[in-house]
Amino acid sequence: MFEKAVLIIGGNKGDRNALLKSALEAVSELGELTLKSKVYETEAWGGVAKGPFLNQVIEIITAHSPSKFLAFIQQIEIDLGRKRDEHWGDRTMDIDIIYFGDRVIDTPELQIPHPFIVERRFVLVPLAEILPEFIHPVLGANSLQMLEECEDKSEVGELGS
Repeated sequence: MFEKAVLIIGGNKGDRNALLKSALEAVSELGELTLKSKVYETEAWGGVAKGPFLNQVIEIITAHSPSKFLAFIQQIEIDLGRKRDEHWGDRTMDIDIIYFGDRVIDTPELQIPHPFIVERRFVLVPLAEILPEFIHPVLGANSLQMLEECEDKSEVGELGS
C-alpha cells in the first residue's frame, strides 16, 4: 500500500544548502518525490538553537510503514552528521514527519500528525505553499487556516529574497 508522507527537512549547521540537497536526495530513495516547497530561511525555534535554519517541506509517496519510514529518515539524519545532544538545539539535519496520509499515530517514538505543526511558522509557510487545502486529520483545519491562526511571528523568508 502506498501512502503520501509529508516531511519537513532542514538544519542550521554546516553547509546548509548542500546538506538540504543531500537530505532531499536520500529521502527521494524511499519513494517518489511528488511535491517540494521553496527553500526558506527561518529563525531558530524553541529558544535553544543559535543560527538561522534552511527548511523545506516535501511530499513523497512511499510503500514503507510509518515506523520503518521513521527509522530510515533517522538514519539519513545520522548519515548527515546529526547529533542529538540538545533538544531543539543546533543540528546539521532534522527530518520530521508532518503527515503520513491521514493517519493519526501517538506512540512514544512517533506522533503523527506532528504535534507542533500549528505552533511553527517555519512548518506552516512551506506547507501552505504546496498543500494549502490539506486538512489536518485531527484539527479539521487546512494549512492556510492554520497559518492564518498561528501565533508564532518568527521570520520565514524564501531563500535569496
